[in-house]
Amino acid sequence: MKPRDLILALAVVLVWGVNFVVIEVALESFPPLLFSALRFFFAAVPAIFILGRPPVPWRYVVGVGLALGVAKFGLLFVAMDHGVPAGLSSLVLQCQVIFTVLFAILVLRERPRPAQLAGITIACGGMALIMLDRGLSAPLGALVLVIVAGASWGVSNTITRYAKPRDTLRFMIWVSAVAVVPLLVLSLLTEGMEADLHALKTIDLTGIGAIGYLAFVATLFGFGVWGYLLRQYDASTVAPFSLLVPIVAMAAAWLLRGEEVGVQQAIATVLVIGGMACTVLRRTPRQAAEPSEKRELVSR
Repeated sequence: MKPRDLILALAVVLVWGVNFVVIEVALESFPPLLFSALRFFFAAVPAIFILGRPPVPWRYVVGVGLALGVAKFGLLFVAMDHGVPAGLSSLVLQCQVIFTVLFAILVLRERPRPAQLAGITIACGGMALIMLDRGLSAPLGALVLVIVAGASWGVSNTITRYAKPRDTLRFMIWVSAVAVVPLLVLSLLTEGMEADLHALKTIDLTGIGAIGYLAFVATLFGFGVWGYLLRQYDASTVAPFSLLVPIVAMAAAWLLRGEEVGVQQAIATVLVIGGMACTVLRRTPRQAAEPSEKRELVSR
């Protein structure tokens, strides 16, 4: 990877890691579903009027919008609002890797590699440790919501695999637009108009900054750069950087929010990240390189 692209990849990791702390701060001022709706509204408008229609069929845009925008982020924000700390949320959410592999096996009929199966087993062991340790940091029901959010992310990844959008940024902008109305409706039904109006009337610079960070930095910059990197390099080169996100998030939560990491949670973190590494890291077969090397020698 070129030095400039390496810096971009690390910048996305930093942005997405700090993102969890920003969410936690914003939820002190906003109902979770309203905040999620505002995040996607400003990520989509006015960009959808500038960039035009998405480069894939509408069914894929709607599917990812509902799975990623409404289910994944809606459930994540609700779970964090109900007591799951920022660092722990970032770690548990990475169960999406497990669900992505499982859905690829069931839906896309992909054959799992032994390393993937081993990685899923290791990561599940880490998740089990987190669930056993739940009484120290988060309610069980809220943790389950984060796991369901991870499963929804896995659904979104599977749909995206089908869609294969050439322009990831434009695709994400329209996905954001799809999520706005369902999230607003759910917010009105579950959080109430009074709570929503109060949050909007009392919005301060912290709230505005949080919305701006999630909409423009985490969504548009983050996904735009990530899509660029995936177009320039193999997924096996880019994907491992996502393993650093929960590490950055947990460090940011410790530095900025005083979130402590116990011994059991630290062991669980190693198991989860190690298991995920097994599912995404892939060594290039030596046999695949040999024919091209021979052809190059012949051409000389």
